[in-house]
Amino acid sequence: MKPGSFLRNIFALGIALSAFTSGTASAEPLLNPTFNTLFKPLLADPTEPRIAVMPKISEDGLQLDIGTSADIYQNEEKTFAVGVDFGTFSLLGTSDNFRFPVDTIDYLFGINATWKTSVDTGSLPFDELSARLRLSHISAHFQDGHTDEDGNWIQDGPFDIPFTYSREFINLTVALSSSENNRVYAGYQYLWHSIPDNISSHSFQAGAEISTPYNTYLAADFKLLPVWKGEEDGETDGYRGTWNLQAGMRLTALGLDRIRIAYNYFSGMSRHGMYFYKPESFSTVGMIVDL
Repeated sequence: MKPGSFLRNIFALGIALSAFTSGTASAEPLLNPTFNTLFKPLLADPTEPRIAVMPKISEDGLQLDIGTSADIYQNEEKTFAVGVDFGTFSLLGTSDNFRFPVDTIDYLFGINATWKTSVDTGSLPFDELSARLRLSHISAHFQDGHTDEDGNWIQDGPFDIPFTYSREFINLTVALSSSENNRVYAGYQYLWHSIPDNISSHSFQAGAEISTPYNTYLAADFKLLPVWKGEEDGETDGYRGTWNLQAGMRLTALGLDRIRIAYNYFSGMSRHGMYFYKPESFSTVGMIVDL
């Protein structure tokens, strides 16, 4: 069985089990889906499922993300959970008459498990240790915003467009956090299937989130990502650091606790699969909704 088919079968089984259990009214449901996940989404990770509209500041482009993570099971002690992830990450252009042609979209889905416990870190300002393990699939596709006036694909990369981009991976993130919404984390990702291939299976992540006065915060996410060198030799050209820095404010004063306005600075390898070989640097500012 192909890796992609295996993952899709597992995911379909989980959804079927959730639907069956939710429809059983005569017993206490085993599954109780909630967006209040035990492992809170990483604020500055641009590949975290989220709802966000982030226009680019100094160039044409708009990032539109639609997705979320949800726990479908949490134990009574709130120390273990099993959940699902859904996400789309779109790159849009801008045009006349308030039109936003879609250049490319990435689709992500997967399952996850979370564990957390209270800890005593001594002089460190943290009181909770948590870990999240994810099994995910992501694919990417060019859309009609990547065509010329005659409707032909714009050929601007090392592949003949359209081409297939698909990945399955396992991701582990471990975090120390506090009740004041401060957090530090580190992660490792193993890529166990990839099209195109000829790229290292290993990548690394680290980050921090700091709560600041007046419902504001600062967050940084750093990834060490392998660089694809080309199919001609099947080697990777080492690794490249990829930063996403975010400064934001929660609109708590307006009664909108789950809405943030944020500024991002991104520099490194593109998050979009159709441009996975391409380094880029840009700033965005916009709105993020936390479900």
